[in-house]
Amino acid sequence: MANVVVVGAQWGDEGKGKIVDWLSERADVIARFQGGHNAGHTLVIDGEVYKLHALPSGVVRGGKLSVIGNGVVLDPWHLLSEIAGLREQGVEISPETLMIAENTPLILPFHGELDRAREGQNSVAKIGTTGRGIGPAYEDKVGRRVIRVADLADRATLTLRVDRALIHHNALRSGLGLEPIDRDALIAKLEEVAPGILEYAGPVWKVMNEQRKAGKRILFEGAQGALLDIDFGTYPFVTSSNVISGQAATGTGIGPGSIDFVLGIVKAYTTRVGEGPFPTELDDADGQMLGERGHEFGTTTGRKRRCGWFDAVLVRQTCATSGVNGIALTKLDVLDGFDELRICTGYELDGEMLDYLPTAADKQARVVPVYETLEGWQDTTEGARSWADLPAAAIKYVRRVEELINCPVALLSTSPEREDTILVTDPFAD
Repeated sequence: MANVVVVGAQWGDEGKGKIVDWLSERADVIARFQGGHNAGHTLVIDGEVYKLHALPSGVVRGGKLSVIGNGVVLDPWHLLSEIAGLREQGVEISPETLMIAENTPLILPFHGELDRAREGQNSVAKIGTTGRGIGPAYEDKVGRRVIRVADLADRATLTLRVDRALIHHNALRSGLGLEPIDRDALIAKLEEVAPGILEYAGPVWKVMNEQRKAGKRILFEGAQGALLDIDFGTYPFVTSSNVISGQAATGTGIGPGSIDFVLGIVKAYTTRVGEGPFPTELDDADGQMLGERGHEFGTTTGRKRRCGWFDAVLVRQTCATSGVNGIALTKLDVLDGFDELRICTGYELDGEMLDYLPTAADKQARVVPVYETLEGWQDTTEGARSWADLPAAAIKYVRRVEELINCPVALLSTSPEREDTILVTDPFAD
């Protein structure tokens, strides 16, 4: 059976939550493979709004196994709080429906403190971090001093891991003017939370491979967007993990040959939260209209998103680095009512034409978008569930996007509602 990876193909906030939920009905396993609770997925199901940060979107669907893979960094206190909140909304979560990889790194309170202290004291160039400790936790993972889920099961191992981490962090905190970490209090907090986390712990790599061999359909869910990838994003204004599709294998312990289809989620225009380059950003009435109609506020931070015209250069680039087979084009209805629309088809840099975003930060900041203008439409696309429901100009816009990014549209989303989706190609088709 086909296994599908879903990745954001812009700077995040493309509508992955709805698409993953829409696809999850066909899947048996839904796995998060990177990021932390800095991600924010909003699902609207029968009028009920669910806001997820650490949990895979599949948890709101009964009869599915949701997995948090080792590529994720996990705040245990936040996770238990999120589970409790969903239970209050009537969602059943148990060890039969949720599994956490035993080798998943933990985000601890001092990670968030370090994150916020650095951002607050950085007068050179703020990164725009959410301040939730994701970056410092990934640093500890690479530095081989992180505490992992399995460590919670043994007091001696946990104490050893904490002591190793504090040697590093107390030195850092001293330089930042922060108080030393209370070792005993931290261990006590971890021991208190341990039973609630260990209840869900297991060998995810083993279960995932068993599920694949049994012919189960696996949906791999990414967080953020490919332009925030630590290697291929607009560095240093990026997240701290690999976001592109190749991380789905590494972040869950399943081989890359098990991936059959990569679905890139693409908004019909472009948005970004936080700092960093944004070639098509609009500071005019059109940008204001996109933000208001699209309700462009971050699920996690509540920060207003920067808005701009669709950038085909960037999406073409992310489709290449993630090996995208088809895109899910979302929020087409936000473009209803514009007299004309613009699409960025290339960049000009110091008199030279470019068909990609250069790597150097100074060049990224200086590129000038080259636009193509298309006719807008006055009829509504909201709630459309077939091509016949779309205005001719809207279909023309979608077809031009496909041409410019060298990738076909597999799904078209016309509202936040799950069923307002036009299926062109089923990613799960064998």
